Amino acid sequence: MDADPDMTATRVEHVVRRDAALLEDDLRAFLGSLAPGTTPLYGAALHRSLHAPVSDALGSKVGQQALPPASEAPGGAGPLRPSMVYWAYRNYRGFPEELPDEEASADLAVVRRVAVAVRVLLKAAVVLDDIQDDSDVRYGEPALHVTHGVPVALNTGCWLIMQALRHAADPAVADSLARSVAHGFTGQALDLATRSADTRAELPAASPEMRVRFWESVAERKTGTLFRMPLDAALAGLRVGAEEQDVLDGAMRRLGLASQLFNDLTDVVPEFGGANTHEDFDGLGNRVFLELLGSGTAPKDPEDPKDPEDPEDPEDPDGLTGARLKAYVLGHPRLRDTLLELSAQAVELKRSAKEAVHGVCRSAGAAAYFDLTIERKGHLIDRLHETVRRQGGA
Repeated sequence: MDADPDMTATRVEHVVRRDAALLEDDLRAFLGSLAPGTTPLYGAALHRSLHAPVSDALGSKVGQQALPPASEAPGGAGPLRPSMVYWAYRNYRGFPEELPDEEASADLAVVRRVAVAVRVLLKAAVVLDDIQDDSDVRYGEPALHVTHGVPVALNTGCWLIMQALRHAADPAVADSLARSVAHGFTGQALDLATRSADTRAELPAASPEMRVRFWESVAERKTGTLFRMPLDAALAGLRVGAEEQDVLDGAMRRLGLASQLFNDLTDVVPEFGGANTHEDFDGLGNRVFLELLGSGTAPKDPEDPKDPEDPEDPEDPDGLTGARLKAYVLGHPRLRDTLLELSAQAVELKRSAKEAVHGVCRSAGAAAYFDLTIERKGHLIDRLHETVRRQGGA
């Protein structure tokens, strides 16, 4: 590495952009490999119901880029999103100048397929999650099921999963990805359970410790999988030892928890939630709500003329939903302290994760590559805590 830290940062960013641009090229090749129709009628139907929605699902979306366009840089014509898969390759195999025959490297060929498979799986998760959450917009654009309909979007998401596993090719990588997919579906099932009457009754009755553990179980399997899947698959393809796999798995688990805390907190912090602030007040999977449950008097629902404490009220007098849940959270005397505590936890989880990853980095360049890759949301976690701290007068 160059001694000048500014030169090092510039050099590392160039490699990150180069790797990210290579992934975009491979994604275009993946799309180009879709089998055309055997007849005009068949081809038109296939394009309309599969190839077009697949292309839309994999296309770059507003708000996703970690690196903005840069002239005279690899992939400079469009926004680029770094891949954790390529960080693993750079950390365990080296930077371009350290690998004179890199283009012929078998490891690079494996990693290129892994990176495509991971991106395809992440896009499939977006498609299915938007259907399950009934979300009309993703990254400022219409969700796939809005533009193509729920049946086509559902079929597209499932097709993407199967094609990603097939594209991985390496049995160890495919097995890692399959396990990640299973974890993600399990986390989604737990999240969906918070909408059921039985789980909504059980959560308030549980101890605070049990509620937190439930939240962690969901976050580890759902959001945590989004962080762990790329690295797990890359490490499997590169045959990295079990000890370092465990270190990185723990770090990604913490990043997942930090990210989910950030998502939950933005539901009640307008500076970060924007148009989505106060959007998720009918779900009891939010950590802020779970922390406050049972520690205050439930207000009367302004839309329900009945007394919430009336045992004859058929709308579950002990439940908190809709406007009543929103009033409970926003008017809770411990809300500000809870936001401060949870945002501080997110910052510490992120710091601890970065420290663990830096501990297995083979070079300063690899550490800088990792930081550049995760800071798309990471810096927002720090800003959120600082915003809440200022609002609280701390």
